[in-house]
Amino acid sequence: MKSTTVDRHIGLLNLAKTLSFLVVFVAGVVVGMTASSQINRYFVSQAKLYFYSNMNNHFSAMQIPNPALRNCSSEANLTHGFSDNELFWRASMVPRRAEYPSRECPKWPSCFRGPSQVFSVYVHALPGFELNVSMHSAFYKRQIPSKNVEWGTVALAEAERRLLANALLDFSNERFVLLSESCIPIYNFPIVYKYLINSDYSFVESYDDPSRYGRGRYSRNMLPDIKLYQWRKGSQWFELSRELAVNIVADTKYYTLFKKYCKPSCYPDEHYIQTFLNMFYGSLNANRSVTWVDWSMGGPHPATLGAANITEGFIQALRNNGTVCPYNSEKTSVCYLFARKFAPSALEPLLNLTSKVMGFKNF
Repeated sequence: MKSTTVDRHIGLLNLAKTLSFLVVFVAGVVVGMTASSQINRYFVSQAKLYFYSNMNNHFSAMQIPNPALRNCSSEANLTHGFSDNELFWRASMVPRRAEYPSRECPKWPSCFRGPSQVFSVYVHALPGFELNVSMHSAFYKRQIPSKNVEWGTVALAEAERRLLANALLDFSNERFVLLSESCIPIYNFPIVYKYLINSDYSFVESYDDPSRYGRGRYSRNMLPDIKLYQWRKGSQWFELSRELAVNIVADTKYYTLFKKYCKPSCYPDEHYIQTFLNMFYGSLNANRSVTWVDWSMGGPHPATLGAANITEGFIQALRNNGTVCPYNSEKTSVCYLFARKFAPSALEPLLNLTSKVMGFKNF
């Protein structure tokens, strides 16, 4: 359904107040299910990703879990009363792949209400903040129970794990992308979806930084479980497979060490997932981020891009920046799917480029 310009702008202004959100892609083919899809609505704004899809689906017999353990609706109740410990425990028990080992679902419409989609959104906003968007928005009723977050503290890593855990409760979710209100996609939805669903690897930047901004943040109190040579740093903007997301949420041993010893000036969101994957799942990680960031200005924060920066040439330069990276067993020039950090003033210029440059269809 089309939205008015006023409704769209009000929604974007409200969304700009959110901390972060998770866009989760559902596999096009899941065990027991064959899906044929035609996405006919997708749109991007400066502040958020708005994906609208209209799917034609054909399904064979499918297995679903016991209804007492999971609501089989794709519109899962996100206002559950779980504590963090209960949430992480429950999420760590879910399947690592989209398999449904319990009783047969007699009729597909009884399991999923509303139109089928290949993504879902999970929003971690400030406690008490109410997201005021149209019921047709991809963000409608997608807020999860949240807690206060401060930059540079372990609360950021906790928010990431909270987002993952909530998304994992939906067994159909296969890929998990962390974005913020200042991120935009630089390709249209079909390209992003195909790129991530077909990838054999997750996309988490993880590298050894010998400087005081890398190894200098390591605490010897983490010995003997985490050694200095295992310590890694990287961007917090991850993209994860379901298998790795479950492993991260299930971890209590190493996360507890970070919570105790990675104090301010350590920045757990830049080290926890990066170190954990390096230690145990490096072979499943592409070791790069799919979110472009401009660090050319130096300092603790990336450059913020405003209206003056948004041109057709700029978007094309993000896509074709001369970088070549591995994708599965091949090389590709498509290394980034998203970009940040964009100021509110960039909204109008970005909206003007959505159809012409980015290939997004209008509402």
